Amino acid sequence: MADEDGKPSPEHGVSGGDGRSIAILEPGLYLVATPIGNLADISLRALEVLNAVNLIACEDTRHTQKLLNHYGVTTRTISYHQHNEIERATELVAKLQQGERIALVSDAGTPPVSDPGFRLITQAIEHGVRVIPVPGACAFLAALAASGLPPDSFSFHGFLPSKPNQRRQILQGIAHSQQTEIFYEAPHRITAALEEVVEILGGSRRLVLARELTKVHEEFLRGTAAEILETLKNRGEIKGEITLLIAKAGAGVEIEPSPTSVKQRLEQLMEEEKLDEKAALKKIAKEKGISKSKAYREIHRG
Repeated sequence: MADEDGKPSPEHGVSGGDGRSIAILEPGLYLVATPIGNLADISLRALEVLNAVNLIACEDTRHTQKLLNHYGVTTRTISYHQHNEIERATELVAKLQQGERIALVSDAGTPPVSDPGFRLITQAIEHGVRVIPVPGACAFLAALAASGLPPDSFSFHGFLPSKPNQRRQILQGIAHSQQTEIFYEAPHRITAALEEVVEILGGSRRLVLARELTKVHEEFLRGTAAEILETLKNRGEIKGEITLLIAKAGAGVEIEPSPTSVKQRLEQLMEEEKLDEKAALKKIAKEKGISKSKAYREIHRG
């Protein structure tokens, strides 16, 4: 069986005695996308591959086992996560070189997007092992499709940094972006992240916050940064996986950062980076695209 380019397909089927198609896979590493919430969001091909491989490498074997049990998949599993990937990648590549068929899955979505797996994939390629994608669910693409923001040009950044200073630098870097910017964020950090979005990008920068995609409590919040921040502050505890989409600059009427935000940035730079006032003002002016004299006036205004 050949694909559109005339190359052999990585798998084909033969008929079993009960008329059921049984997959016969070529040796290689199969990157299998799994549901991001709703267990029905898995492809027939993904189930076929999971049934036919010799081994399934999982970010969390307990989590993946629930999916496998749901569909009656009995293939053996092995852990592959950020704490053991150096040793485990070497072990799995050795098996692949011996002709085994191994599936790589993450807890949800498409590996290795914001999940372990990149090391294994690159080592497999370096050793001449075939790497076969089995596409399917992906949280940031699902969020983008339903966001209402332009999908023609976008950047996906993975998770926002947990450290405030690093997070601020990322946001400052997209202040004048002319494309949709997409991030994942943890529920316990989302309020702090949105406060920094308001301060750095402006309270009326258009945002979409997608939460619990494909699950029972799926939700899309669409509006300005200030509006969405206020909504979340009024809720108290926030739960669920979050995808944050930030519209390009100019999509709304941007609010100039307040004088206090410039002052706060000055204090932050002087404390965290040990800069004197002159050096800190120079850096602030560069970050915000204003002159040093204007930054100085905003700090001392009022």
